[in-house]
Amino acid sequence: MTSAAYSCRVMAPRTGVAAVVLTLAGALGGCTLGSSGAPAEPSSTSRPALSPVATSSAPPPTAGLRRYYGQRLDWTDCSDGQQCATLQVPLDYARPADRSIDLALLKVSATSEAQRRGSLVINPGGPGRSGKDYAAVAEQALGPELGRAYDVVGFDPRGVGESTPVECGSDEQQNALVDSDPSPDTAAERRTTDRLIRGLGESCLRDSGALARHVSTVEVAKDMDVLRAALGEPRLTYFGASYGTFIGATYAELFPDKIDRMVLDGAIDPAASTVEVNLVQARGFETALRAYIGACIEAGDCYLGDSVDEGVRRVQELLRDVETEPLSTSSGRELTAGNAVYGIWVPLYSKLSWPVLDAGLQGAFEGDGSVLMNLADQYLQRTAEGKYSTNSAEVFNAINCLDRDDGVPSSEVERYEPRFEKASPTFGSIFAYSISTCASWPVHSGRQPQPVRAEGSPPIMVVGTTRDPATPLVWSRALADQLPQGVLVTRDGDGHLGFRAGSACTDLAVERYLIDGVVPTKDVICS
Repeated sequence: MTSAAYSCRVMAPRTGVAAVVLTLAGALGGCTLGSSGAPAEPSSTSRPALSPVATSSAPPPTAGLRRYYGQRLDWTDCSDGQQCATLQVPLDYARPADRSIDLALLKVSATSEAQRRGSLVINPGGPGRSGKDYAAVAEQALGPELGRAYDVVGFDPRGVGESTPVECGSDEQQNALVDSDPSPDTAAERRTTDRLIRGLGESCLRDSGALARHVSTVEVAKDMDVLRAALGEPRLTYFGASYGTFIGATYAELFPDKIDRMVLDGAIDPAASTVEVNLVQARGFETALRAYIGACIEAGDCYLGDSVDEGVRRVQELLRDVETEPLSTSSGRELTAGNAVYGIWVPLYSKLSWPVLDAGLQGAFEGDGSVLMNLADQYLQRTAEGKYSTNSAEVFNAINCLDRDDGVPSSEVERYEPRFEKASPTFGSIFAYSISTCASWPVHSGRQPQPVRAEGSPPIMVVGTTRDPATPLVWSRALADQLPQGVLVTRDGDGHLGFRAGSACTDLAVERYLIDGVVPTKDVICS
């Protein structure tokens, strides 16, 4: 891997653990990436041949949306040669004349006018992460090849960041939820957490009004088609990571004939229920933890013990101890169990971050929670004073609960716990309780998970990683199977996401597709 790091600062679970699901690459260099040496040729498994990348023309917008589709962007210099603009979209697509909201955009122009082929719209995940921030580090995140071929365009989705933002309550209110027991095991603890979640949702409605009801991924996908038109592109070229794959898959379902090329890296399965999402993630994070401990033992003189099972037990004991006796930190705040879980999860997103987890756990074993708290702060985009620097934590549930309105009441979670604890003896109870988050959230959409059909789309490339904790490979396989012309690229490795994660074979497959339109005739397997 290259040494230039981009701290993607993932959004997380807890306020709905399915959240880790929906994130960009891990903190501390998790999405930095790149590889050295000559690219290896991909190997393949059997798959029917796919047609070349298709072309199509989009139908005109409806009369009510014509003024939005007719926009032309006024780009102005904003920093370091980058350009910024604002796009208007309707708050409610069912009533486009009523109210508009703003989307903040950032563009990094192609470095080669001769090789430029158009705009590449990108989204880093979350939900709730800034696409502007992602585009600002396009050179590190996407590499020089894509940078020569495309104007890279990032947007803060509706409700997020510098776009018209969702606002929910206070930092203290958010911290109370983060600090609470992530696996409440008594009726009183469950009532407390339910009250905190509901209170946060009610504050979203109070502080943001109708916007809190209109930040779904369906609406973000519709916004992205308005953006496509404003960019002057007859068809969309898109790269989505983690939750960004859900935006891409939703766009493919709504606008299959408006796609040029699309890569979905670290996919979410749109057909998976909240229970299924959390079960798969629980297993994914347990696998990642065991891989981390296994590497420690293999290196020799591991601080966690002489076996993987012994190391896992030490981590489990730490989490139990912190639940009853929080640790002190250099910031003066206490490391509670909720923060400790975040601090352990973050470095599991990338092998580059494993040494930081060494420091965090060793410090915690000695009674100092500072490193784990710093990691939790990165996770939540929170300062050392406990203040949130963005609204990512606020908007996460507002989006997630509109997308999957199939939460399980907390009173029924107990019957699911054995399945979760079998999938993940370390984190299972935390993921089990997360299935109840959206049942407590006060805004309901009635949306249920559905497979994507995207009939009439061109080939779409899905990228998955064998030991990805946040978006396990099973989801990438499922999405590729659902798409009528899906092709799967599998990176055999650790960490979240596959592109620019150290596999030249994976990078080559993605770049050939996005730049030259080369669609593999078979699924690709990369080491």
